[in-house]
Amino acid sequence: MAVMIFLLLGSSVLLQVFSWIWYSDSVGKIETKVEKFADKHLLIKPFHFLQLGVCLRFAGVIETSTVDFIRRIKNFRNGVRHSVREDGKLKYDFLMLRLFEAFSENIPQLTLILSRILQRGELELIAGLKILTAASAIIFNVALYHQGMHVHGSKGCKMSSISTGVYFLWNLLLIIPRVTALALFCSVLPCFIIAHFLSLWMLLVLVAWSQKTDHMKSPGWEWLYRAAVGLIWYFSWFNVSKKGSIKVKMAIYCSLMALDTTMLLGFWCWKVFEYAGCWSSLNPYVVTSTLLGLNAIGILVKIIYYRWFHPKLPEPSEGVQFRQAVKYDADSTDSTDSTDSFPENIAAAPAQPLTGVLKRSSTMFANFYF
Repeated sequence: MAVMIFLLLGSSVLLQVFSWIWYSDSVGKIETKVEKFADKHLLIKPFHFLQLGVCLRFAGVIETSTVDFIRRIKNFRNGVRHSVREDGKLKYDFLMLRLFEAFSENIPQLTLILSRILQRGELELIAGLKILTAASAIIFNVALYHQGMHVHGSKGCKMSSISTGVYFLWNLLLIIPRVTALALFCSVLPCFIIAHFLSLWMLLVLVAWSQKTDHMKSPGWEWLYRAAVGLIWYFSWFNVSKKGSIKVKMAIYCSLMALDTTMLLGFWCWKVFEYAGCWSSLNPYVVTSTLLGLNAIGILVKIIYYRWFHPKLPEPSEGVQFRQAVKYDADSTDSTDSTDSFPENIAAAPAQPLTGVLKRSSTMFANFYF
């Protein structure tokens, strides 16, 4: 119970801190009525103190989605082609917060619950189906983040159902063995799981630092972002930098996680053989081979996804528009002069440093496509 409460409170505080930081450097870009009302009456800080900051963002997302839906209906009735508006810039932050929630609260809770089920020897078919359903729901949120990045980065072009399905599949095949291995290790060596997490997490944070991430406003808060990235990496892959070869980084990460998962299963088998009478319902050979096999299949599906299904960077004729997406977001005018999209005019425009949500969205798009 104490661990469960810690996970709930820790994740909530982490989300509120990120939400407040991102609000503080994007106050001038707040566009929804509900968020403007909260800002006008100085309610944004109290909302975050009461752990309601994410709810405020969710209300803003509902407002923008409702307005966009109504506009789509009007355009359809008038025979006007609908175009994606860029008035939901803060939605990028909401997608990132949902991703942080999945890996700081949902997946650790799932690991804890599964370890308790294994400790009590209550692993039955119904319990297994419940665990699988919960894991699928978590990975579905991860897939929504991935799809949202493509939709906003490509100006409204949605990923195909096949591409989304393959992305969902490789995440499911990799996260389930990872969570199960952690739960098995925790069920026999509960005190050592903390040491394992801290040692690997600190290593992953240093790796994030070596990638020279530049997502936050200040260097101090950047370390908080790297700590959150390390938490995500503890369970699954997440690209944070376009520097270096993405294939090499993914190969190193998959190798490290496969080695760590094998080590966790090895310790579990050792304890099972030592106290065989308490674990007669689980065959170590079958469990280990099944989890490692799923992990190998997941890596194979992941390679297939990034080779044939991952959205590609637009062609040169379209790439200028993509690379200037953030510049378009920052434009406060409603000019529709077609000459603004020509490469020579863009090259002549002075480069302005990006800040706030524009900087974060630019970084997220770049990490998605590279």
